[in-house]
Amino acid sequence: MHTNPWAVRSPLLGGAERAKAMTKSLRDSVELISNPSNLDSSVDEVFSLTVGVHCRRAWEAAVPDTESVTAVVGFGGLLTGACVFRTGGTTACAICARMTGMEFPEIDDTVRDAIGEICNILAGTWKSKVPELAAHCDLSVPAVITGRDYKLHVQAPEFTIRHGFRFEDSFFEVTILCDGLQ
Repeated sequence: MHTNPWAVRSPLLGGAERAKAMTKSLRDSVELISNPSNLDSSVDEVFSLTVGVHCRRAWEAAVPDTESVTAVVGFGGLLTGACVFRTGGTTACAICARMTGMEFPEIDDTVRDAIGEICNILAGTWKSKVPELAAHCDLSVPAVITGRDYKLHVQAPEFTIRHGFRFEDSFFEVTILCDGLQ
């Protein structure tokens, strides 16, 4: 019977050696981490369970709303970066209405909280697709920005996955930004 010596010794590794072994494992999984289908399946899973709709990929750009809502959840650990959820105010209100069963004629704290929570759940679902990432990457509290004419800038990400999605007449965009794998 052949025993894997790495598996026998791995519990005895010190913190730095264990981190180095995990880094190698995460680097080896970069194709899985940057696989666009993980984002698509995460969006479908989250929106079908929390919003009650099935989304389809949208290849065209969205018509800008007068006001937009952007939620950002940071990644920290072996992968650093962010999950960004961006939509117009009308879609943000529609998503919140489906989550709560109440109507929202305008963006308020409940709508902002709902969009922050959607982004948080999306980030967690996306990172759960890669075991090394799920175990060694933490999420920040969501930050939500509302307004007109603003841009979110990230310097030189290692990779970016940006997809637009539609349900009914609603459009939103989800972006995964990785600015480092450690």
